[in-house]
Amino acid sequence: MNPFRKKEKQLTREQLRRRVLAMLALAGLLCVFALVAPYLTPNDPNLPNAAYMNAAPCKEFPLGADRYGRCVLSRVMIGARTSIFSAVVLVFVSFAVGSLLGMLCGWYGGVLDALIMRLADIFLAFPQMVLAIAVAGVLGGSLLNAMIALGITGWTLYARLARTHTMALKHEPFILAAKMNGSSGPQIMLRHILPNMIGPLTVNAATQIGTNMIGIAGLSFLGLGVVPPKAEWGSMINEARAYVQLAPWSVLVPAAAVIVTVMVFNYLGDAVRDYSDVSEAK
Repeated sequence: MNPFRKKEKQLTREQLRRRVLAMLALAGLLCVFALVAPYLTPNDPNLPNAAYMNAAPCKEFPLGADRYGRCVLSRVMIGARTSIFSAVVLVFVSFAVGSLLGMLCGWYGGVLDALIMRLADIFLAFPQMVLAIAVAGVLGGSLLNAMIALGITGWTLYARLARTHTMALKHEPFILAAKMNGSSGPQIMLRHILPNMIGPLTVNAATQIGTNMIGIAGLSFLGLGVVPPKAEWGSMINEARAYVQLAPWSVLVPAAAVIVTVMVFNYLGDAVRDYSDVSEAK
């Protein structure tokens, strides 16, 4: 290998590592902010005030008030916990369920593999958001129902990836050696197969946080997610859209919060994926 080319790859890998750390720090700051936001709000986020309905930004309300006279800044801050952590929990549950099903399919095969994979094919035949709207419409509007609606198809990505890696790994010499030592199927999957495929699965999970955040906000915007007066960025946009010309801050502030947060998590996912690709190539 050309030593100059090798040095270039090492520098690129180091730059990507720094990028991953920077994006992790930003994502961590957002999560910490979401946790402590209820203690930092300048006003009660759910307290209406008729004297300040659609009020422009002022000393009392730094980012203005909505049609009920509630502080927009306080509601955006309090809504960060709902918007961010609901997406993180959804990704974690989809990751766990999909990875488990994928490992079982890849290891045992047969009827179990055929049933679960055909079920995944059925879910993938429908656009995710269209199916989520239909499911959420049947279940009713709530944050839990919105997460269930998105999670119905969210597990399929991890299941397919875990199945592929399991089928590739189960014939490796170290797996055969574990079988000869008397290890059972579940023990081999947990001790040997899962650690060897956790990297690609984590990369996919990182890229899905922003997507799920948009999905939850979209369902809330349609009235199928978080129910007002609970603060959530998508529902805040929906509540204020009729007053966008009179009080644009009521729409622009939560919309900006969604954009910035999704960008941070999307960049994090891209950075983790790029770093993983360079590490594997090396």
